[in-house]
Formats: sequence, C-alpha cells, structure tokens
Amino acid sequence: MTILKQKGFYYKLYSCLPIILLFISVLNEFDFNYLNLKFFSFNFPFILIFFFTLKDVKNFDYSLVFIAGLINDTVVGLPLGISSFSYIIICIATSYFRNITIRPNLTKDWFFFLFIISLINSINYTILTLFFSYDILLWSYLVNTFFTFLFYLIFLTIFRYYIKGLND
Repeated sequence: MTILKQKGFYYKLYSCLPIILLFISVLNEFDFNYLNLKFFSFNFPFILIFFFTLKDVKNFDYSLVFIAGLINDTVVGLPLGISSFSYIIICIATSYFRNITIRPNLTKDWFFFLFIISLINSINYTILTLFFSYDILLWSYLVNTFFTFLFYLIFLTIFRYYIKGLND
C-alpha cells in the first residue's frame, strides 16, 4: 500500500472508494428476484454507512450520504427524502455511539447496528404506510432487517481489510 501513497491519484481514488461504492449501490437497484429467492433481501447502503461512520473514515462525507439517499429514492420510487432521512439517522446514531464507546467491541457494534436498522425500518414503514398510503408487507421489512444484520459480519471483514490497506 505504500505504492498507493506515493502515487497521489490512485491513493485518493482508493480512499474515496466507500463513497463510490455507496453511489454504485444506490444507483444499481440490486434485486434477487431473478434467482427466485422470495424471502431474501438486505440493505447494503445501511451496512456501508454504519461501518464507515463508526470507523470515522475522513473521506466519508455526510452531505454525499444525503445526496446518495436522494438518488436512492429516485431509483426505487420512494417519496423524496425517505432514504436520505434514514441514512442521516444512521450517521448521527453511529457517530454518537462512536463518541460514547470507550472500548470498541464487535458484539456491541453488531447489536447496536441491529437496533439502528430496526429503528430505521420501523420509521420507514410507519411513514410510508401512514402518510403515503403505501401497501407494504411488514414481513419484508423483518426479512430485510434480519439479513442486513447477518451480512454485516461478512462485510465487516472486507471493510476491515480495506481500512488496513488505507492505513498502511
């Protein structure tokens, strides 16, 4: 990774990779419908935002996260601002959790992540059904929360490897 630090452009591109990945994930509405997996979905932007806000990566700007939420609403077809609100709530809660934590612990982080995504999904469900009269199955939100919670551990190892490469 010292080669990346010597070459300015490649290091800057590598350090902006989480934001680039966030924009790719909100632009690409990845769906498992073609695999005939009825009850499988996870929210990759939630995992990405939570991890990189928790680890306080300096190039992970909250205003870009807000814009990514607006783009996600446009692509998915949700009322404008729902995803941005969700993403910013994740950023605020995670930065608060990072500041009050004395010793980081994987288990605490993982269960705090479960609490945050459960809170976000319940707020989204409430807003979409009460104010916008969307017909949404609660079961789909529960499945999404469960698989997002499980996939956090998988992406945690990948993102830790990225952070290690960034700091070397």
